[in-house]
Amino acid sequence: MSPSTTSARLALGFSCAGHTFAHLLMLLYPTVVLSLEAAWKLPFEELIALMLVGQVLFGVGAVPAGWLGDRWSVPGMMAVFFIGTGAAAIATGFADGPFELALGLAAIGLFAAIYHPVGIAWVARNPVNRGKALGINGIFGSAGTAGGAVVAGTLATAYGWQWAFFVPGALCVGFGVLLTALILTGRVSDAREAGRSAPAESSRGDMMRGGLVLLVTIACSGLIYQTTSFAMPKLFEQRLGGIVDTAAGVGALVSAVYLVSASAQVFGGWLADRYDLRRVYFVCWLLQIPVLALAISLAGPVLVPVAALMVLVNTTAVPAENSLFARYTPPAWRGTAFGVKFLVSLGVAAVSVPLVGEMYRAFQEFGPLLATLAVAAGLGTAAALLLPAVRRTPAAQPAE
Repeated sequence: MSPSTTSARLALGFSCAGHTFAHLLMLLYPTVVLSLEAAWKLPFEELIALMLVGQVLFGVGAVPAGWLGDRWSVPGMMAVFFIGTGAAAIATGFADGPFELALGLAAIGLFAAIYHPVGIAWVARNPVNRGKALGINGIFGSAGTAGGAVVAGTLATAYGWQWAFFVPGALCVGFGVLLTALILTGRVSDAREAGRSAPAESSRGDMMRGGLVLLVTIACSGLIYQTTSFAMPKLFEQRLGGIVDTAAGVGALVSAVYLVSASAQVFGGWLADRYDLRRVYFVCWLLQIPVLALAISLAGPVLVPVAALMVLVNTTAVPAENSLFARYTPPAWRGTAFGVKFLVSLGVAAVSVPLVGEMYRAFQEFGPLLATLAVAAGLGTAAALLLPAVRRTPAAQPAE
């Protein structure tokens, strides 16, 4: 196996692992908060607000992170991501009050912001079977989203909430140390120059139009995904009628929902490689409206499969969305462009956190919140109709 092939395979492996850790570490807290309500004797709406700054930084940090990946080093930025995010998680476990906890969550968000503009752009560099590669990478992201709830719930119930941060944080640092060693020994190299010389996949006009339309759909998608992720543990605790009564039980159900949705990433990638990207993207948006509407007043065990379908349809669209975004951005600035994408997608978490807290404070349940998300799905559906035509990329050999 040639050094370039080894480097490419290691790059894909670390990108997938990074996607898992990015979502897992960012989603530990919505389940940990169920344990903190009893431990610190504070209300849910006050505790959930502590993650706001971290969520803002998770989005805002994406643009400078993408720029550094383009100008400095993709593998180097990924090593900083692993070590920084893991160390921040460990530090969060030592918090002994709300202020220290908020600082720790902010640090996790700042370092976790590195992953999406750097790691996703790394995967999207090659236009051949891009949907498949993004779909595989997306499975690992969904696994992290699923794992956040079950890891946090299990560790918090068994050993205390602090261990929900200690254990995954230490594992994340370990990956960063290993990647650093591989970079220093030349096993993982940076192939930015090859990406810079690749031709653009769309005209300048289509780039402008497609980019602007996608920023609207990306904002709507991010709002739906982030809000449901934050609200789902409390939604299940409230609506499942005592079927589960511990943080571990709630976390396991939330994790099951996101594990089911993980397979949708590969299916979405398969669709993105074989059919018109715009049609795939539009249909995924259209299907979200009735599913969200159905969940507004649903309670009992049937809520679990409906919640799984809600997440599944949303995540099926992700490979098509990332493929479209890659086509509408210049190769030399793809990391920076993906930084802007994830600034919008993840930055709406700054809206999601107070939205969840304030709507729960006002209504003491999540029906109005789900109705709001159904409206957002309608807006995304309408925007998807405005995307320009996609020019098919000629078949070529994958770059090493």
